[in-house]
Amino acid sequence: MFANPIKVFSGSANPELAKNICKYLAIPLGKSTLKRFSDGELFVEIEENVRGADVFIVQPTCSPVNENLMELLIMIDAARRASARRITAVIPYYGYARQDRKTAPRTPISAKLVANLIVVAGARRVLTMDLHAGQIQGFFDIPVDHLYAMPVFLKYIKENFADKDLIIVSPDAGGVERAREYAKRLDSTFAMVDKRRPRPNESEVMNIIGDVKDKIAIIVDDMVDTAGTICKAAEAILDRGALEVYAVATHPVLSGKAVERIANSPLKSLIVSDTIPLREEAKALDKIKVLSVAELLGEAIRRIHTDDSISSLFI
Repeated sequence: MFANPIKVFSGSANPELAKNICKYLAIPLGKSTLKRFSDGELFVEIEENVRGADVFIVQPTCSPVNENLMELLIMIDAARRASARRITAVIPYYGYARQDRKTAPRTPISAKLVANLIVVAGARRVLTMDLHAGQIQGFFDIPVDHLYAMPVFLKYIKENFADKDLIIVSPDAGGVERAREYAKRLDSTFAMVDKRRPRPNESEVMNIIGDVKDKIAIIVDDMVDTAGTICKAAEAILDRGALEVYAVATHPVLSGKAVERIANSPLKSLIVSDTIPLREEAKALDKIKVLSVAELLGEAIRRIHTDDSISSLFI
């Protein structure tokens, strides 16, 4: 299928996604072994020849974030020292993305630090999806292909809500552009939740800007972490007269009591992607539906390898 060698390897964070990517590409998943010494140190061994190959390492830096990040860096280093021609870090979920600026004196910009680590390890390209802050692309001095899960979600929404009076809702001011893009492609209106966050991971919904009365509301966001925002937003939207509320989010971080909150919330359904694997308790919750982005990532990998344009994948 490919004129030049292409190898796709998976870290331990999301092997199922990597397998599905390889299935789309019609190639076998690369063989590698992850071992751990008794003191906790990680050891990675690539078990096949990658000399001169175009290597793609699939590893979201989700929880446990530091473990998965370190594993990614070691895999990149192993491929570089094995004389891979080019190494692309495929990071469906980019951990530390929320620390993209200084929010107080004497605080780090950890998203930039992570970018430096990935480049120094030996990556020559990054493929990622729905960054929390788009400007993180500028933290890298190597090419970054920033995909969006929007095509996958739009297809699902069009198939399941074709005859509904929809309104797309942004959970905060920062997501207005995303909500507007969804609304434009669905030929619907959009609204915004005006919220105030008194402290990290806590949010207080204050107001709904837009008319949601007698409509099916779909909240769109890049991630669901503690789920406090979308659950409170759903309550506020229903209080304003919406008929039903759904939520769409690319990255199901679902930390803390997120699954419990979603289960007890008025949300009809939460639709997420498989950039992060669900915990068992989340898999058991019928409200959470997972759509795969494997084909989208796989097509991007194919085009990167063949030096074709991937701009059409951005929508």
